[in-house]
Amino acid sequence: MAKWLSRGFVAGVAATGLFLYNRKEDYVVIYDKKGLPPVLSRQSQLENLREREFDVLIVGGGATGAGCALDAQKRGLTTALVEKGDFSCGTSSRSTKLIHGGIRYLQKAVLGLDLEQWNLVCEALSERRHMLDAAPHLSNDLPIMIPVYQWWKLPYYYAGTLLYDVISGFHGLKWSRLIFKSHALELFPLVKEKGLKGAVVYYDGQQNDSRMNVMLILSAAREGACTVNYTELLEIKKDENGKICGAIVKDGISNEIMEVKTKSVINATGPLTDAVRLMDNPDIEPICSPSTGVHVVLPGYYSPDHMGLLDPETSDGRVIFFIPWEKYTIAGTTDVACEPHSQPEASQKEVDFIMKEVKTYFNDALEVRESDILAAWSGLRPLVRDPKAENSAALSRNHVIEVSPSGMVTVAGGKWTTYRRMAEDAVDTLVKTHNLKSQPCSTYRQRIEGGDGYHRGLHAQLCQEYGLDEQVAEHLAHNYGMQAHEVAKLAELNDKAGRSNGLGRKIVHGMPFIQSEIWNYETGEHAVALYPYPESNITCTRGIPLTHALPIIQAEVRYAVRYEYACHVKDFISRRTRLSFLDEGAAREAIPKVATIMGEELDWTEDQVSSEIEDALHHVRNMG
Repeated sequence: MAKWLSRGFVAGVAATGLFLYNRKEDYVVIYDKKGLPPVLSRQSQLENLREREFDVLIVGGGATGAGCALDAQKRGLTTALVEKGDFSCGTSSRSTKLIHGGIRYLQKAVLGLDLEQWNLVCEALSERRHMLDAAPHLSNDLPIMIPVYQWWKLPYYYAGTLLYDVISGFHGLKWSRLIFKSHALELFPLVKEKGLKGAVVYYDGQQNDSRMNVMLILSAAREGACTVNYTELLEIKKDENGKICGAIVKDGISNEIMEVKTKSVINATGPLTDAVRLMDNPDIEPICSPSTGVHVVLPGYYSPDHMGLLDPETSDGRVIFFIPWEKYTIAGTTDVACEPHSQPEASQKEVDFIMKEVKTYFNDALEVRESDILAAWSGLRPLVRDPKAENSAALSRNHVIEVSPSGMVTVAGGKWTTYRRMAEDAVDTLVKTHNLKSQPCSTYRQRIEGGDGYHRGLHAQLCQEYGLDEQVAEHLAHNYGMQAHEVAKLAELNDKAGRSNGLGRKIVHGMPFIQSEIWNYETGEHAVALYPYPESNITCTRGIPLTHALPIIQAEVRYAVRYEYACHVKDFISRRTRLSFLDEGAAREAIPKVATIMGEELDWTEDQVSSEIEDALHHVRNMG
């Protein structure tokens, strides 16, 4: 205990200094969209990619690549970004949905006197504030409970969370608190009661990760960046001095191969970092050693709407979160070393481990069943070895910046929360390496697409102006921000064109009674028996629903195609909305209708529509 207290004292002194230092960064840069051109279509972006010359080509359309594109373009650099698949199709859409400093990293930093872990926590807590301010429609703060079953651990965990708060400084959320057993059971009724002594509640942030990623891409595009998905890097071109002078890319939709004229390249491909590094220099040593993290989605009743739960000591020493998200519950994550893979799958072994831990921490009154699993997915953590470090074999959770002899800048490692800082460091390095003229970084707390002008009463405004059902209005407000008005206008146009009746449609506006509750006189059965989720109450008076289980409307499909670069059905069900991540059954139900609407927008043939349906169903089946 004395050892812990001494280390805590040292850490506390350091944190106090950081607390005061953080004060100078407390400023806001408001994103003003007025006067900016609209987002160009994908076809127009491809034309720009062929014809323009760029200061930088960014490879990778995940969080880090999108952050680099926004940062570079705002500095005045002509910027292009290409992504082999869809934006956010990899790690950036498969996170735990937390915006956090990493409280487990803080424990390792203090107990192990690990300066690297300490710096990671400090950096991430500052960036947590940025993300919450930059995208208020896609993020929120979330209280997380640590249930405690041994008396001595109450002050232990409480001291740790207070230190977490102190490090946050003026960027912090609410202060942690120590609560009695009775209060803990009120806040999280399903937590295991036997042996419970009390709990500690601390605060972190939460986000819709793939929506955040897409909004970053759109923000960069509005600033003038050329951003193109489904475009693969084939070759990095070099001049007679071995320096980068261009690249060869392939449009995955038309199969056209084109040359891109660029002065430099940023490699921001996450777990696939080494593939691009080897393309640049076949003789280099790999630095990426990813691990996989599996998550499962359970019904919403597994957790309260506004309280998460942290299991700090699982049976094998790992940490698992139980987090409410989009009216469901996410349980995860695991941490297992693996090979780089663009589409990892959730293994049954890891899913079983998570469900076992759920049973351990939840009340016996809840029967934890495998049939409750609505979806499962796996994401890769891009852990890296710093090639400049003395111990090059040690894996780092911090980000690493590397400059190759050809001038390619690689940014790897890090975490979702620190994407902006990673982008800033990468562009700083690029500007210095290539002696480019640029303005200073200005992305800290810049509002991203949909965030400028957003307010907590937006959903009520949508209900009044467009006659939307409250649940649909809330969904649009939290996924699109101020752009929800544009989606609602599309829904209005669709309604005027006519719509068919559906079992999920409300009989009376404002009441939870739906058409599926009507007696079926032809069969002599109550229609509720014919409808799998009669309790869902997901309908709308304006806007045609895609599925009975979630408040997603058909107008969102058209909006995603026209304004968010959705090219395939799986783009919509996984990344423009979160259907396949939340409920695989609902995703399968919606796929044919999504394919039909996208076919109308993109002039697909019947064969293309059928192919898209099959591809999307295969995508859902292989998530987990």
